[in-house]
Amino acid sequence: MKKRRPERSHILLKIAGVVGLCAVFAVCGLGAYGITSLFYGYMGYHPHDLVKALVNSVLSCILFIGVGMIISFFTMPRHRGRFQPLIDALRRIAMGDFRVNLDIKLAHEWGELVEGINHVAEQLNEMEKLRQEFISNVSHEIQSPLTSISGFARALHNERLSPEERKRYLEIIESESKRLSKISDNLLKLTALEGIHHDLERKRYRLDTQLRAIILACEPQWMDKDIEMDIDLEKVEIVADEDMLNQVWTNLLGNSIKFTGAGGKISVKLETVNGQVLVKMIDTGIGISKENQERIFERFFKADPSRNRANSGSGLGLAIVKKIIDLHQATITVHSEVGKGTTFTIVFDQTA
Repeated sequence: MKKRRPERSHILLKIAGVVGLCAVFAVCGLGAYGITSLFYGYMGYHPHDLVKALVNSVLSCILFIGVGMIISFFTMPRHRGRFQPLIDALRRIAMGDFRVNLDIKLAHEWGELVEGINHVAEQLNEMEKLRQEFISNVSHEIQSPLTSISGFARALHNERLSPEERKRYLEIIESESKRLSKISDNLLKLTALEGIHHDLERKRYRLDTQLRAIILACEPQWMDKDIEMDIDLEKVEIVADEDMLNQVWTNLLGNSIKFTGAGGKISVKLETVNGQVLVKMIDTGIGISKENQERIFERFFKADPSRNRANSGSGLGLAIVKKIIDLHQATITVHSEVGKGTTFTIVFDQTA
């Protein structure tokens, strides 16, 4: 009931305004008729009825415009005062101050306009917080490898270092340089993905063949940890952007290998169920806690910030995966238990 009252009052105000304008115009018409009648009587001139009607109409419009100008002249300061809170709010938003919250009392006068400005300010404020958080995270992620590179580069100036120590320091510098390069590359990929407004480069290809190629490409990593690979792939064709999905499978399989201990097991399954294409990657790794499962697709989020350098990443891999999956109008879900492993399930609503 509360929402209907403002709407009724606005309708009544509009009706009253229209009636008022009609009344003013009628008065102007009568005034024009009186003026022309006096003029014709004084001049002793009796024009044709059509001429009289035309002159009356023109004079009525002139009087109506004149009355409107007089009314606006006296009411303009009052109207300017009514608009001023809205103008001030828009100026603050334009200058980057998004902490705008117009008084709800104004909603009785301006209705959805006030709600719209408050909503825009709220959304822009949230975006500004995300931007600041993003910059802070980027700075933090870049600072860590830069600090290592700088520190070990200074240590190399020590002439008393043994060849073994010098080689180890150089390997650390090389490793941190690659890590920095990967962060930069992932940031560029994520930025490019978020800027996509055109169709993906879709084509029909064998998804099982693609998955098998990714698994073989990662063979040195999972063989080095003596991980058992269980592969169960149906022959499935899919219409999608092959290059982008390459990135998805590489990131997911890379994560499984990274967080699965030596002698563990990774299963990759591909099947069609009820017209849908399902891809599952199941590992026996360290797992993810329930509270972290909801955040793993956020940019820079790391389920366990205390992991050592060997297992650390930029926190962008799964964010890239989620963005690519969303662009394909597919879904990705995660099920995990700490110490028991993780299962990622990707579902495409298309088949051959």
